[in-house]
Amino acid sequence: MAKTKQNLASNIKQRKKSKVVITSGKAYIHATFNNTLVYITDLEGNTLAWATAGGMGFKGSRKATPYAAQEAARKAAQTAMDLYGMRTVDIFIKGPGTGREAAARALSSSFEKVTSICDITGIPHNGCRAEKERRV
Repeated sequence: MAKTKQNLASNIKQRKKSKVVITSGKAYIHATFNNTLVYITDLEGNTLAWATAGGMGFKGSRKATPYAAQEAARKAAQTAMDLYGMRTVDIFIKGPGTGREAAARALSSSFEKVTSICDITGIPHNGCRAEKERRV
């Protein structure tokens, strides 16, 4: 019985995976006060590569540093270039964190061409009520 399973497995043809080439895409940097997340997508918004400062091995308050954001951006860019051959990118930055500029600089040095850099940080238009003033 074991031989028949083995024969069936050897008879199935293995198809070669063709490498998908996506030359341009979008990079989203989400910089919070505690961490920095970098996502690289195609033009439709499908995620191709991502990295975080916490996933790079930085823990605690070191996740919020510009160096951690730079390393996360560099890793995400390298993954996108190796797997998909990405060359040009649009950068979208969101959030008030300290890793904003460092991550954008790392992406711009990694890719051949940066088409645009856009800040998409949300601005409230008198939405939620503000916290009451703290009394000490």
